Amino acid sequence: MSGEGNSAVGEHGESKRTKAANRKAVKPESRLAMVRRARKINRELAEVYPYAHPELDFRNPFELLVATVLSAQTTDLRVNQTTPALFAKYPTPEDLAAAVPEEVEELIRPTGFFRAKTKSIMGLAAALRDDFDGEVPGRLEDLVKLPGVGRKTAFVVLGNAFGVPGITVDTHFMRLARRWRWTESDDPVKIEAEIATIFPKSEWTMLSHRVIFHGRRICHARKPACGACPITHLCPSYGEGETDPEKARKLLKYEMGGFPGQRLNPPAGYPGRPAPPLGGGA
Repeated sequence: MSGEGNSAVGEHGESKRTKAANRKAVKPESRLAMVRRARKINRELAEVYPYAHPELDFRNPFELLVATVLSAQTTDLRVNQTTPALFAKYPTPEDLAAAVPEEVEELIRPTGFFRAKTKSIMGLAAALRDDFDGEVPGRLEDLVKLPGVGRKTAFVVLGNAFGVPGITVDTHFMRLARRWRWTESDDPVKIEAEIATIFPKSEWTMLSHRVIFHGRRICHARKPACGACPITHLCPSYGEGETDPEKARKLLKYEMGGFPGQRLNPPAGYPGRPAPPLGGGA
């Protein structure tokens, strides 16, 4: 009996040692390997989302700036459904700066936090009127001085209205950068700086679009659709979400799931359906 007991303990102990040895044998990923993997993810996302684009409707830098400020704590879809009436009534910074605050609040109410957002967009409109001759500046240092405009908003405007490369670290970008082990930080400015060392500057704007697209459509915060993800072979976090292909496909959003996108006026080449106007059906 005692011999059998010792043998069982020995086998169990051997099993533990083997598992420990196996874990030790898996070396931590080197910086070079991570960079190569990150760039491959970007290349493969470019094939998955060749149509990636900013998901806010806009016709000029002013509209993009205002829409981006309004997008805080809400969806781009809700902003796109709200801004047509806003820009129809206040098409220029001068018009918006001279508006009655209560009227602006009522127009942007669907985006939430409408009082604070009214103060921000009217304040930035006044600053554009008074300090920049009614034009949106094309420099980061000028944009971040405007009310309600931080680095994220500034890079959205610079990259998509002026063609100046920038990394947009929103909640989706931050989540995926951490899941993919590109960073361990949860500070947007630090993440931006770290990612900037991984990718060439020419890729920054499109990288942002691709990562954000993937985060919205497949790699969700609560239930990532791992089983329907095209880059699982490059993802160190595979298995955090649903791995069954059929169940995962049901989690896909927007055009990936056969539903309307976020833009009422999507760019040419977008494969999904335009979103409905405010109050319209899907």
